[in-house]
Amino acid sequence: MEQLRLGVDIGGTFTDILLLAPDGSVHSKKVLSTPDDYSRAIQDGIAQLMGEAGIKPAAVRECSHGTTVATNAIIEHKGVKVGLITTAGFRDVLEIGRFRLPRLYDLSFRKPEPLVERRLRLEVPERIGADGEVVEPLDLEAVDRASDQLVAEGVAAIAICFMNSYVNGAHERLAVERVRARHPALTVTASTEIVPQIQEYERTSTTVVNAYIRPVVERYVAALEQKLRGLQIKAPLMFMQSSGGILPGRTAAKSPVFIIESGPAAGVVGSQRLGEILKRRNLMVLDMGGTTAKATLIEDGKYDLSPEIEVGGRATAGHRLIQGAGYIVQFPTIDIAEVGAGGGSIAWLDAGGGLQVGPQSAGAVPGPVCYDLGGTEPTVTDANLLLGYINPAALVGGDLKLDFAKAERAVAGIGARLGLDVTGAAHGIHLIANANMMRALAGVSTERGRDPRNFVLLAMGGNGAVHAVGLAETLDISTILVPPVAGLFSALGLIFADVEHQLISAFYRLKDQATPADLNATLTPMIREIEEMLRSEGFNEAKRRELRCYADVQYVGQFGGLTVPLSGFPVTRKVMVDLAEGFGRAHLRTYGYRSDEEPLRFLALKVVGRGLAKEARVPRRVVRVDERAAARSERRAYFGPARGWITTPVVPRGALGRKPTDGPLIVEEYDATTVVGPGWRASLDSWNNIVMERKARR
Repeated sequence: MEQLRLGVDIGGTFTDILLLAPDGSVHSKKVLSTPDDYSRAIQDGIAQLMGEAGIKPAAVRECSHGTTVATNAIIEHKGVKVGLITTAGFRDVLEIGRFRLPRLYDLSFRKPEPLVERRLRLEVPERIGADGEVVEPLDLEAVDRASDQLVAEGVAAIAICFMNSYVNGAHERLAVERVRARHPALTVTASTEIVPQIQEYERTSTTVVNAYIRPVVERYVAALEQKLRGLQIKAPLMFMQSSGGILPGRTAAKSPVFIIESGPAAGVVGSQRLGEILKRRNLMVLDMGGTTAKATLIEDGKYDLSPEIEVGGRATAGHRLIQGAGYIVQFPTIDIAEVGAGGGSIAWLDAGGGLQVGPQSAGAVPGPVCYDLGGTEPTVTDANLLLGYINPAALVGGDLKLDFAKAERAVAGIGARLGLDVTGAAHGIHLIANANMMRALAGVSTERGRDPRNFVLLAMGGNGAVHAVGLAETLDISTILVPPVAGLFSALGLIFADVEHQLISAFYRLKDQATPADLNATLTPMIREIEEMLRSEGFNEAKRRELRCYADVQYVGQFGGLTVPLSGFPVTRKVMVDLAEGFGRAHLRTYGYRSDEEPLRFLALKVVGRGLAKEARVPRRVVRVDERAAARSERRAYFGPARGWITTPVVPRGALGRKPTDGPLIVEEYDATTVVGPGWRASLDSWNNIVMERKARR
């Protein structure tokens, strides 16, 4: 029986389901998401796909999932009621936070309200010094009183975070045992279980976020596993982590802060693996879906990891230096810039009468006006429909019928207020969506000292290739890559990822005062634990386990740090020298300068273990076997006031060959549309990617 791998990615508008065979053949399904219960769309979509393709459940041997459930619970404030037990004197750490604002001169800005009300933040006597010595023993009776009081207040979860527990977690472990024994039905999260690192606010915030969303994610994982068993799929459920690896669903449920950027990470992993196959090591990745657009840079075959992210509140995406508007989560996360510019982003007029697009989105419900599901406000998808870029009759192979007339009335309404005709208003919405996406693309390139002209733009998501040419022309990029199943590419990226586990340990000391033996003493037990975790999941052979060690390092006196790989283990003097040089290069690349005179300080040590599959995770070629391709046709499309309306050929991907075809041209597929503008040409490469190249300008 053929062994298939299943990838499921939830987006704000669509849920993408994909089955990949060893030979690279793909069966796929795109269904509208069900925000009231995301697992329902997954269950229905998988059942429909397997029924249409005639696939038996026993053929599915892997199941990988990318989800926005954790993120949405924070953004929408739909987590559970949480209590915090902390060291006496540290009750207000969450409100004090950082002295950083996303808008320096905005006197009206307010930080997001803490996820734990002040009356539910209780103190207990205990104190551990910075050296790990017990200064004041933990008062266990005070822990009992605090947990009883919080339960009486109706909390569903408790976070425990004590001062300096990152260097000695004994008091936290005692408190956790006490609370769990006294209230076994309660969800308890301790900071030492999640993020044993220095920085009291960041550690407390991460612990509280985990406690806040953990019951929500646990219920979701249990419901999804039950639905998969109902479909007779017995493959273990794996989740994409924010850092780019997958891990078991039960582990994700216990530590949901690991999967906050689950969905966006999958597309980046898929792009990086594709770049390896194609030997294209410098990619600027654009993922434009129904709700948001994400941008990432893959440089020299690697993507960057940020040691922390902000989520929820009014967090500003697109620049790592703009912080202070969301909730801090300290977990390695693929460096992704995100803006509210997706197909469902709503067009509106601001107080000055100017046209704006997003960040509000019509989402899956009610969706864009043209979906005819109750939406009344014009969106980017409505504008692209009126401009002739997408099929005026239907999307997703005809499954989603479109109402052109309703979209036209909605866009005409906003155009009348601007003194524009329908075409002018639709083109204005399209251009402003592009301008919003430029913020994300600039955030990962020019704002970090990278020249976009040195990169290939990889466009994915249902809408990425509709906007790619306009963005590439603005950035002066000459090559665009549109992968197969571009509208479901994040689901494909899930399938490409390896099993991965990470462990973090505090290691706060000056580099010059740390010896190789000190590092080895901390890293050795971590490596043993990671190896045991991988063995328990079937990776018994040493060649199927890949371990890498990292250090978080900063200049003394600096606020944050950078994660730098260690060149070898056991650590030697040469590894220490390599580490200093690696940090200098990383600091120069990130911030534009380095100093070889400033002393360095270690913050933490990390071990990442990957389980390597016996067979290649990425096939030699990907081809959709159930393609409901567009018939060859033509329609009028608008390419700006200089060119106007042009009668444009519409073809399926398979109609392209190795020989380039000149634009204008529209490539229409089940899950995505590619607009090849005038002055560009398109062809297929050996992996079935659409390669668009800008013709030489005369």
